[in-house]
Amino acid sequence: MAAPVQLAAIDAGSNAIRLVIARATSPQHIQFLDSERAAVRLGHNAFTRRMLDDDTIAKAARTFKQFRDRMDRYQVSAYRAVATAAARESRNYRKLMDRIRRKSGLELEVIGNEEEARLVCSAVKWALSDRLQPRLIFDLGGGSLELNFFQRGVLEHRMGLPLGTIRLMETYSIHGAIDEDDANRLRHHVLSILRSALPSPPKLSRAIAVACGGNAEALVRITPGPLVERIPSINVRLLKDQTWRMMALDIPGRMRTFRVREDRAEVIGIAAIIITTLAKWLDLRTMLVPGVGVREGILLDLVAQQYSGGMVSDEEKGRAAEMLQGALWFASRLNYNQHHAEQVARLALSLFDQLRPIHEMGPELRLLLEVAALLHDIGHFVNRKNHNRHGEYLIRNGEIPGLRGWRCEMVAALVRYHNSKSEPELEHSSYAALDGQKRRQCRLLTSLLRIAEKLESEHEQRVTGVDVQIEGHKAIFMIRAADGTRLDLAGLQRKAELFEREFHLHAEFRRVQKREKEVA
Repeated sequence: MAAPVQLAAIDAGSNAIRLVIARATSPQHIQFLDSERAAVRLGHNAFTRRMLDDDTIAKAARTFKQFRDRMDRYQVSAYRAVATAAARESRNYRKLMDRIRRKSGLELEVIGNEEEARLVCSAVKWALSDRLQPRLIFDLGGGSLELNFFQRGVLEHRMGLPLGTIRLMETYSIHGAIDEDDANRLRHHVLSILRSALPSPPKLSRAIAVACGGNAEALVRITPGPLVERIPSINVRLLKDQTWRMMALDIPGRMRTFRVREDRAEVIGIAAIIITTLAKWLDLRTMLVPGVGVREGILLDLVAQQYSGGMVSDEEKGRAAEMLQGALWFASRLNYNQHHAEQVARLALSLFDQLRPIHEMGPELRLLLEVAALLHDIGHFVNRKNHNRHGEYLIRNGEIPGLRGWRCEMVAALVRYHNSKSEPELEHSSYAALDGQKRRQCRLLTSLLRIAEKLESEHEQRVTGVDVQIEGHKAIFMIRAADGTRLDLAGLQRKAELFEREFHLHAEFRRVQKREKEVA
């Protein structure tokens, strides 16, 4: 597989089915290429009769076929398609899955509340970066209202409430304008469920709340508040005023007045009632709307799978822990510079993860790179001069717990070659002990370790990160560093010679300017 990779996410929600296609060149760089929305209302009858009707299933299958054709045009290599509340609560959801599989060849997965909420929260945290820490993230859909409460970035508790817009619309037979009696019935219903779920609600007037879902994205355009760190927000007071206006209008009136699609116009008044009632119950003053949800959460998972090599079993995790503990124990006996070693390891692993679609090495090689990075300078214990060769000797003869056989030879070779004082040659015992494929992997890993070590050559941990962008036959290393850090770009270029030979890419190093930070 060659970088970049094309990925797709499909969210079969209660009100519409949505597709997004993106290109990833690293875990930090995701470019959205295309998106499509089909007004297929899976929630119709799903919450009142617990059944998806045949016409809805047929429309969904045709939509998935169209999505598949579009994915093929973009040469999508990995995807995930999920269905949420409507399919979850329908007794015949397997009929939907089978029809979609036969029509498009795509596999639809019905996910639970927990997984849906996890995907949404993952997308929100990605969108907000480290700039803001929300106290509440809520997602209003056609079938449910998902509430996620956080404390200092850590999830406190999560709940899914049966307060979706389509659920309430069909339960109360509300179509078109909403009179005052219906509005009061809806508010009472929403309030009674909130009281039951949150009898002692937290007061969040000064906290950051985030609203997700198509209704929130429509409402933020109608009732905009101030931008917060470039994120749009809903003005709650303005929303209360506009709610009365929405209720008084029929469907065509809402479409004309608020410039929304018909399916959105049908439910937006109910959405406004739900959100204003929730805002009053929790004393919310402002709600941020980053415009992300399930689809973006899926894409982040897919990118992580493409670029990161995670352990796949408890047994492998145990072996990895043993090897790392053994390496750290051995390094501590030799008075290694812990902070420097950990920084080199962090940078090397970041490069490994971002370039994984090109080198295609798995978690075991990633672990050996980490061990080599932690041990790369232990030869200083013998002598600073030729410390790379002393380090190789110590590793081959030190009986490090968990590090045996070809894995020991691989780490020893990486340590020998980490500073460019030696090049991989068959006359070196550790390199010669590897077979042909592992020698190739050793050269690839060495090239990454050399760049990581050069980035930390001042031993001051001032480089905060490196983002690798692949553009044609060029790898651009965007270096983020603390103010005042001296970067030896020419030296990095020299250290990248092995990288260029083994990856068949021209390396280019740039420093990220302040205005470019946070751009991904």
